[in-house]
Amino acid sequence: MAVPPIQRSPNAHSAGLRFPWLLDSVLGLLIIVVLPLAMLAIPNTVSVVSGLLPDGFDKLALMRAHGLALPAMILTVPLAAVALRHVKVPHMLLGGLTVLALADVAGGFAGSTFLVATLRVLHGIGAGLLIPATLVAAWERSMALRAIWTGMLAFSLLAAQALALWPLDQVSDWKITLQPYPLLTGIALALAAVYFVVWLLHGQPPMPTPRAAERSRLMLASVPAVGISVVAISTASEEWGAGLVILLAVLAIVALLVMASFGSREGRTLAYVMVAVGIVLLPSLAQITYVEMRGLGGPGMTGLWIPFVVAGVLALASAIAVRLFAGARWLAPLGLLAMVVGLCSVRVLVPAADGLVLVIPFTLLAAGAAVALTSALSQAGIGAALFGLALCFPGVLAGYLLATGVQLMMLRGVTVAQQLVDRFVGTLHLWSLIGGFLVVAVIVLAELLSRRAAPADEADEAAESMGGDSASSVSSPDAGGDLASSVSSPGAGGHPGSSASSRPTGAIPRMPVSPDSSGGTDGDAASVEGVGEVTGPVPPVPLQAQSPEDTTP
Repeated sequence: MAVPPIQRSPNAHSAGLRFPWLLDSVLGLLIIVVLPLAMLAIPNTVSVVSGLLPDGFDKLALMRAHGLALPAMILTVPLAAVALRHVKVPHMLLGGLTVLALADVAGGFAGSTFLVATLRVLHGIGAGLLIPATLVAAWERSMALRAIWTGMLAFSLLAAQALALWPLDQVSDWKITLQPYPLLTGIALALAAVYFVVWLLHGQPPMPTPRAAERSRLMLASVPAVGISVVAISTASEEWGAGLVILLAVLAIVALLVMASFGSREGRTLAYVMVAVGIVLLPSLAQITYVEMRGLGGPGMTGLWIPFVVAGVLALASAIAVRLFAGARWLAPLGLLAMVVGLCSVRVLVPAADGLVLVIPFTLLAAGAAVALTSALSQAGIGAALFGLALCFPGVLAGYLLATGVQLMMLRGVTVAQQLVDRFVGTLHLWSLIGGFLVVAVIVLAELLSRRAAPADEADEAAESMGGDSASSVSSPDAGGDLASSVSSPGAGGHPGSSASSRPTGAIPRMPVSPDSSGGTDGDAASVEGVGEVTGPVPPVPLQAQSPEDTTP
């Protein structure tokens, strides 16, 4: 007679590990270090130090080259997720960190725009390898590690712009933008090496991989990523009007939401959350960070670190707390609503001369994103998680693109410095309103589709729970495992429907070039008094001088 397969819990192979806590501890530290390091590749801060560039550099071309990291990242993430079918996670972690380390070292020798473009592409590729690898590594270990991963993802998106700007205050070399935290890269590489050794000593515990159908969706997710990247690079290179940029950004967001509609009900919810968090979080905080600079009347970078630390700690705590209510699906829309409240508080509290007040919007945005991501992730399988992740970073680029169009519209006709500052603040407030409505639309869309889930959709989910890739039905015993870990249920390893998974600013982000000594501006920076009207694409950041702390526009 037919014998049902042996069911395996998500951490069944941990029974064969002598010190499972050691592997989990090293992996947790690695996630805490690697995710912020990966997000540092996104911001484009080269124009902050444009006054330090040697003669012969085309400053506008250099800004465009510096912005290539995000397009490279969003193209790498889905390809890396598919490659994890054949590449071991520790190998990909070491590979991604090695790429980042080599780019950091070579950054000290950058002497041309072409080399800067090459290094920034390497930064994007390295970051794109690390993000899905850390998710897959955390997936099979414990729900607590998944909560740490989502909490750190939310915090890293929140603080990426500030972390990229902190090393640039009073610097004497523009190349620091290519290697802001070389020591952090070295620490992450050392932790990855320790993780690799511990992983080997524990008999190379198996990692979950997406199923064939899910891998097809991952490849399909690269289509809008390519399209948004092409549009973003084009808007950075051409003189596009505000209306056209906004239209293209809206079309990009619609395409991402349509793409997120594929998959199971739980997978759709996670994909919608990933898209919403990507579009809103980093593009919003990039603008808030620049508006709060000391030269514009804010507390400056030194006054922002307390709100960021508090928001990061509360984001991690919120993600871990959601772990206790992993089955509560209503926590995902609740987290998104907290982000909406955070965006509303931005309109009331920003700009603020006292940095401590910013704890309110920062915490609401970071903790809300962490709650939404953790809740949605607890309902999905590894394939759906990777698919949602593949849509998150195109969402970041689409958010930057939309912010650019809004700012072009707001800055039209500006001729004096104070008016320029006022318009930047007005742009931030308008963007917060747009972002809030966008998140509400995502909540409504996800809820409607979950209520109208077809019976065929539920039948497909039931079929997936009974089936799976033949290669994943039975796995060979590991050196450090037991019989329970060597025989898995059909579709185990984190596939949707399996027992293991169901348990549970400008278009390319950049800054305008600092005013030169004659009172004019370089590249596509906004015109100020005595120069004329604002022309050309202006990213969602105000004018900055050599130091981001002590200069007024």
